[in-house]
Amino acid sequence: MKRLTGKTKEATLIEMSNTLDSQIEGNNGSINSISDRGTQLPGHREIDKLGQNRDSVYFRDGVRRIDFVLSYVDDKDGDKKAERRREFEANLEKAGLELETEDKSESDDRKTYYLKIHAPWEVLATYADVLKIKVPFKASDIPKAREVPLEWLTHPFRLPDNIMRPEPDYFTAPFDKSKVDFFLIDDKDTFFPPSTRNRIVYYILTRCPYYKEDRKEKDKTGINRLLNNGTYTSAYPLHDCKYWKKAQDMQCESERYHLYRYWARFLCFYKEQPLNLINKEICDPQIGGGIVMCPLCDKKCSYWKLNSTCLSSWQSHLFDNEGTVFFAIFMGIWVTLFLEFWKRRQARLEYEWDLVDFEEEQQQLQIRPEYELKCTGRRLNRITQEMEPYLPFPSKCARFCLSGATVLFWTCLIVACIMGVIAYRLAVYAAFASVMKDSPTSKIQLVGSLITPQLATSVTASCINFVIILILNFLYEHVAIWITDMEIPKTHLEYENKLTMKMFMFQFVNYYSSCFYVAFFKGKFVGYPGNYTYMFGKWSKLRNEECAPGGCLIELTTQLLIVMAGKQMVGNVQEALLPLLRNWWGSRKGRSHPESAYSRWEQDHDLQNFSQFGLFYEYLEMVIQFGFITLFVASFPLAPLLALFNNILEVRVDAWKFTTQFRRPVAAKARNIGAWEEILNVVAILSVVTNAFIMAFTSDMIPRLVYLYAYHPGSEATMRGYITNSLSFYNISQIPESNLPEAGENPSWFNSSTITTCSYRDYRYPPGHEKQYTHNMQFWHILAAKLAFIIIMEHVVFVVKFFVAWLIPDVPTEVKARIKRERFLVQEYLHNYEVEKLKMQLSQSFCLSTETASLLPSSPSKHQVLSECI
Repeated sequence: MKRLTGKTKEATLIEMSNTLDSQIEGNNGSINSISDRGTQLPGHREIDKLGQNRDSVYFRDGVRRIDFVLSYVDDKDGDKKAERRREFEANLEKAGLELETEDKSESDDRKTYYLKIHAPWEVLATYADVLKIKVPFKASDIPKAREVPLEWLTHPFRLPDNIMRPEPDYFTAPFDKSKVDFFLIDDKDTFFPPSTRNRIVYYILTRCPYYKEDRKEKDKTGINRLLNNGTYTSAYPLHDCKYWKKAQDMQCESERYHLYRYWARFLCFYKEQPLNLINKEICDPQIGGGIVMCPLCDKKCSYWKLNSTCLSSWQSHLFDNEGTVFFAIFMGIWVTLFLEFWKRRQARLEYEWDLVDFEEEQQQLQIRPEYELKCTGRRLNRITQEMEPYLPFPSKCARFCLSGATVLFWTCLIVACIMGVIAYRLAVYAAFASVMKDSPTSKIQLVGSLITPQLATSVTASCINFVIILILNFLYEHVAIWITDMEIPKTHLEYENKLTMKMFMFQFVNYYSSCFYVAFFKGKFVGYPGNYTYMFGKWSKLRNEECAPGGCLIELTTQLLIVMAGKQMVGNVQEALLPLLRNWWGSRKGRSHPESAYSRWEQDHDLQNFSQFGLFYEYLEMVIQFGFITLFVASFPLAPLLALFNNILEVRVDAWKFTTQFRRPVAAKARNIGAWEEILNVVAILSVVTNAFIMAFTSDMIPRLVYLYAYHPGSEATMRGYITNSLSFYNISQIPESNLPEAGENPSWFNSSTITTCSYRDYRYPPGHEKQYTHNMQFWHILAAKLAFIIIMEHVVFVVKFFVAWLIPDVPTEVKARIKRERFLVQEYLHNYEVEKLKMQLSQSFCLSTETASLLPSSPSKHQVLSECI
């Protein structure tokens, strides 16, 4: 192996020419003729194709497994691209990979070439050593946990043991090429599973150059650049078989078939995952029917009676009651339980998937190829004592400022859109109120009585807001990727974390800002008759919104329902319908073609490519949904149930996509969900605060309790008189002309000579009082009670949360025991292995020295030689 000064480990590994070239030249024998290039490359073997089953994951010889496939077509710029392919494939062969080409005449479309790649044992062992991939060295001697009582109740939901755990349990250790006999290697061809094989090959592909040896053009490196410039059309590993039937070759795993049968079908939704006080006074015509309310907008809105809100008040009571408080507290604790049990599940998977002491973090912390290409300056790394590329501080600062300014601009754009929707609500409400003053919708059967100006405004504004959310999301996705690329992160982990934070911060503001407005701002800054507050000043004539007669909580529920349900529907349609339409023809063709004519690599080539951001968007979708069911659960307790139904559907849609519509993704490992775990923890803490504020300031629960225990008349604690107590009065003669309804807008029952005051929702002194229209003492008592409730609720929930988090260990005791046992055995077995190896070396050297001594002639003694010399 060559060792080049100043080069990275990846570049050094690619150039294993000294040890591998001779093996390739000696093993390949004949050289295949490549028809599209008119040249001959070593490693492309000419093999008899008679009798070969093309629906196979092996080379034509039926022995070497296809670990990766590259495809390309001839085009106008063929000579230049052919030269790139020639150099790239030659360098792949120097790295030890074996190649085999399928001519376009044998493909289904008669224009696509397929380059099949196989990694022999020497390459797999070398890179498994470098990447510290953990492999078995001893069968596990820890007995399985005893069955839990009544475990038979879960049997209908469990998968068969041969599907859930098809392999025996082993202790594992990082692979060491120099200690091959230490590991349990029965067959070198099957020792590394297909996921590990394609991961190693992809690692080589992303770092292999396509420049000539005499021209060191560092930007010409990696399969990703070749895909971007059209040299290759696709690069992907193969599925092991068709998803609708098992593989005919007994050597194939048929995992795709089992996943489709037991996981991807919708009828398997119940199976486990293969992961190793409304008060009647309002409706009373004598009470609510006798209270005249002030107009809700200028000019177009008329006076109205309180009993007209009977239905909306009843709807609001469904979620605005004392039980909601306990539900919000329960959800605050449930979030902690969810995260803690997720950590335990994660720790168990971490052990089962050999990710304990995951040393492949070194790979995640390795310098990205894009960083090396764009950063031309180099400096000495004090740790490795090697020259490495770096980004100068002025350039890094400028890029950071540009990125921050871009994110700030788009966040301000969201706020501007929300302001536009609010202006729409203010303008359209007056229009709806004018149109519906004669109740034209009352003639509509069943739903006519439900349609009010408030409802019409809320629903249409929520729908417009949802459309804006989708548009901004589509645009910002591309902007976020662009500015992250522009920052040139040094490592893959740094790139993912930066992109994650940008996308989540934007979507957090985009999805939740309208809900925050309805929950905490709407109806809080409206003023009172004669002194209303306007959005952009009185010149705008856009009076700040008041809450609906039933309260703002029901409007928050409407907003949340439309945005959350709409997002789920659009997401599932995008994930299921679009890939189905895109791949319908390919799937139909795959089922109708005979196996002998439609090859395995062509079948996978016709599938949809799984992008590098595929799982990123899945994580993002789940985290946004997590925010909906935690941040605003006090306003919509059915949100978790809606999320459950969505997740049942989501799991099957994703499973169906992965098994039938997408190419096989390149295998990658991770110990946890990375930055998403910290985001979930932050959302969980923030949810306690938001729900406490919703119950205090958006709900009517605190004013009702204050009235019940402090302001009710008589000795008996009842809610009688609460409605009248919660309203303030204003002298109609003192209302400015600009706030009065226009002529003809007042209802027929309104008589200005007999009705001299109107009511509005607030706690202010009545007209004629020395402090008229200022806040009375009850307002301050209620405010103090709200603040006290927030403090008490937050402290209670936080104390319970932290206690539960402390009480539940992140790693199960069983897993801890297995980890300690494995580490002990690794040390013991390695020590014994080294001792035995040393004994064998000593015995061999002793035998060799004995044999050498016996073959030499007997030599005279020192005294005899001296005497002869004298």
